[in-house]
Amino acid sequence: MKIIFMGTPEFSATVLTALLNSDYEIAAVITNPDAPVGRKQILTSSPVKVLAEKNKIPIIKLEEIQEDADLAIVAAYGKIIPKHILDIPRYGTINVHPSLLPKYRGASPIQNAILNGDKKTGVTIMKLDEEMDHGPILAASELPIANSDTYESLSQKLAVVGAELLIKTISGYASGKIKPVEQNHAEATYTKIIKKEDGKINWSKNAIEIERMVRAFYPWPAAWTIWNGKILKILEAEIHNGKLEIKKLQLEGRKILSIKEFLNGHKDFSVDRLK
Repeated sequence: MKIIFMGTPEFSATVLTALLNSDYEIAAVITNPDAPVGRKQILTSSPVKVLAEKNKIPIIKLEEIQEDADLAIVAAYGKIIPKHILDIPRYGTINVHPSLLPKYRGASPIQNAILNGDKKTGVTIMKLDEEMDHGPILAASELPIANSDTYESLSQKLAVVGAELLIKTISGYASGKIKPVEQNHAEATYTKIIKKEDGKINWSKNAIEIERMVRAFYPWPAAWTIWNGKILKILEAEIHNGKLEIKKLQLEGRKILSIKEFLNGHKDFSVDRLK
């Protein structure tokens, strides 16, 4: 089976790695262009591009998908794909989505599961159509959310679960043994693209809500506030006796510190001055 893979971040790279370790042929990869990263805005290749180059897989553009492709697989590609592209491969295009659809369609299902205090989430393998995360479901698998899970850790877990589920699903779908099942669209919920300003802490929120923000937005954009005119990132926190206990933080332009290290260097620190 000739597969075209579309993806960009680490989540995608985990899924692609599983496919490369399977019996399926990855004929080409489609990923987002190199982008500036970090304070120094260094032009950086996506994890999927790095993996493709390492394995000598051709990197093509979306419009270069050939009609001899059997299947296209999407995992966190990050762009809307036109219907005429979705329909080019023999078996169409399927997606690895990190939520239990129809819940949390859209760009930030993992962050929203943490923000809302969900006890479980999961991965859905679905056939893509022209609407966002709207297509019929092929398979799904649940995963509990740990109290300590951050976006980073939960994304890694979901990528592994999704990769395993995908490998199990492809042959059954292609052979017709697995039939697509339409989603219950009336139960659909939607998520938006996360922006830097979403991480700004509103200190009128309760400790539980802020602690969830810290985990949901780690490592980016991080939960942050303003102190002495500078951005102060709260990178790790816990709830202790009903109160928010900060564990790690980072002042703009400085290194990551434990709260003890930070207080030793900033004797004038006061939570009353956080904005």
